[in-house]
Amino acid sequence: MTHVAEPALNKIALLSQTFTGLNAEELEAMARVTHAATYPPGHALCTEGAYEEVFYIIASGEAVITKKVSEAEGERKLRDVGEGDFVGEMALIQNAPRAASVRTTTTCTVLEMAKADFESMLSRSPHMAISIIRTTLNRMRQNDQMAIQELRRTNQILRQLDRNKLEFIQVAAHELRTPITVIKGNTNILRLELRDNARLLEVLDGLTKGIDRMHEIVNTMLDVSRIDSDRLKLAPVPVPLRSVVNDIAHRAEKEARETAGRQLQIVIEHDPATPLIHADPTLIQKALYHVISNAIKYTPDGGVITIRTRPVTLDGNTPGAEVQVADTGIGLGAEHKELIFEKFYQVGSVALHSSGKMAFKGGGPGLGLAIARGVARAHGGRIWVESPGHDEATYPGSTFYLQLPVTPPPAPPANGTGLLNG
Repeated sequence: MTHVAEPALNKIALLSQTFTGLNAEELEAMARVTHAATYPPGHALCTEGAYEEVFYIIASGEAVITKKVSEAEGERKLRDVGEGDFVGEMALIQNAPRAASVRTTTTCTVLEMAKADFESMLSRSPHMAISIIRTTLNRMRQNDQMAIQELRRTNQILRQLDRNKLEFIQVAAHELRTPITVIKGNTNILRLELRDNARLLEVLDGLTKGIDRMHEIVNTMLDVSRIDSDRLKLAPVPVPLRSVVNDIAHRAEKEARETAGRQLQIVIEHDPATPLIHADPTLIQKALYHVISNAIKYTPDGGVITIRTRPVTLDGNTPGAEVQVADTGIGLGAEHKELIFEKFYQVGSVALHSSGKMAFKGGGPGLGLAIARGVARAHGGRIWVESPGHDEATYPGSTFYLQLPVTPPPAPPANGTGLLNG
């Protein structure tokens, strides 16, 4: 919308109010290269993302500065501006598009300065440049404070949501465990009664497999709830890591072949110097199983999974052992390398995943790697993943690293009891 004829305005008084320290010559020069304009409410002085070449000084009225957060959230108000404030300087200084939108909320009279005149005044008037820098830095500090407060509010909400989710997991898992146990017991009774009926025994086999899978998922839910509530209580004993790796790898390979018909090769390479570790054997088995089964799920048929063990030195010259699980699977993008260890995180669309815990890209609750990380941390170790990237045509693969100290650190004071022994 076009503005009306230039209103009468004491430019010198406004400019001296806006820019402190300018001498009379600088004020006169600035007044000559500005012109006044009046706009109605709702007029866009600056449009976010647009390349515009006007610097504005508010003479009267008010405007609001907003920034688009996302398609879902829309615009967020940053601040109000009024008499003596200026807007639009950063885009002109940086030769960049507008970083935010400025819209009048009342009838607003402004002084306008073209980009060429603005740049000329900056080069001629160090007082003006210093005043703009001072004001811009103050705005940045205010924006930082607003962002910090917003982050605090968001983090508080997220913590509450995470607690709610954890409580739901605990309640749901305990509520499901009892009926699953009852169903499993009655199924075993039926098996005895129907031992001469091959057709019904085949049906019962299918039911048993489904019940076992449900029971495994419930136990996994309980495992992750214990990790989140700091109820992991280690019972460390000497653990022959190489033997445990062999057992878990063969178990996972057998399950993949029998339950999903997968054709994969698992290669195991042990460094003879790999030490015994003092650890909770049940927890170590669970962590290794989740990491190896994850590799199986994201490696296509015909692929190879290589598991290596070796001695390592951890932080503080602490002796330890490392397990590497390398696959020839679809790989992982950099943006997922931390998130995959979070509860319920799934790479890609859940709707596209096939069913079955060992099927290629098979679905699941998204808890296995979160449990593996919890077990590693409980033992004073760590887990991470490296991958060149995600590609379902070339299969660049991923390598998971699980490092554990030979002796875990002393346990902190417990908030409760409980082992991952479902």
